[in-house]
Amino acid sequence: MRIHTIQLPVSDVAQVSGYFAEVLQLPLQDDVVLIGWTALQLRPAGSDPVGGVHLAFNVPADRFNAATEWLLERTPLQRNAAGEAHFMFGGRWDSESIYFDGPDGLILELIGRRRLPASGRVGAFNGSELTCVSEVGLPTADVAALGARAEAAFGLGYLSPPVPHFAAVGDDEGLLIVVDATRRWFPEQKVLPNARGIVVTLGDVRAGELDDPEQGWRVTAPAAG
Repeated sequence: MRIHTIQLPVSDVAQVSGYFAEVLQLPLQDDVVLIGWTALQLRPAGSDPVGGVHLAFNVPADRFNAATEWLLERTPLQRNAAGEAHFMFGGRWDSESIYFDGPDGLILELIGRRRLPASGRVGAFNGSELTCVSEVGLPTADVAALGARAEAAFGLGYLSPPVPHFAAVGDDEGLLIVVDATRRWFPEQKVLPNARGIVVTLGDVRAGELDDPEQGWRVTAPAAG
C-alpha cells in the first residue's frame, strides 16, 4: 500500500511549508510538500483544529543513523518518561524510530524498516532521501470496528496483531495507524490524536472509501484506470 496524497489542514500554509522546506529539506510545489511518492497538500485549517496529527516518514534502514544525526542538527527529539529517544521495534515491525515535533503540534517520526530496500548511499544525509509518508494516524472510538472496515474497504491486513487501542493496517510502505481517540501519542504520551479535516488517498490497494464522521477524516482509494 502506498499513501499517495494527504490533505493536511494547517494554521499558516506559508509557515508550515517553510518548515518542511528549510528544516526537513523537502521540495515544494506551491502548497504541496513532496516526500518521495507522497504529496502532502497543505490547506488553511479554517475551523478545523490543528495539533495531534501523526505522520511517519520512511528512511532506508542503512541510512537511519545518518538521518538521526541530520535531524538532531535541526530539532530536538521527543523522549519517553525514561528519557529514551531511540526506539527499536521487533516482530513484524522489524524497525527503529525517532520522534519529533513539527509545526502546528504535528507528531512526526522517522522510521527505518529493515525489510525495505537499502539505499547504498554514504555521507551526509539529506531530506530528499525520505522515501514516503508511510504512516498517518487515524483516531476513532472503536479501533476493532474501524480496523475491520479498513480491511474490507481496501483488502488490507494488519502489520502486527491489533490490540484494543491500536491497529496498524497495511504494510511497510503504507500504514493506517488506527488509534483510540482517548489514547495519547507515543512516546511522550501528552497529546491526544487528531485527524479532523485530513483526506488521504491510497494507491496499490482495492478501490474503496473509509471515514469516521465523528472524528472528521476520510481515506479513499480510486479505481485504477
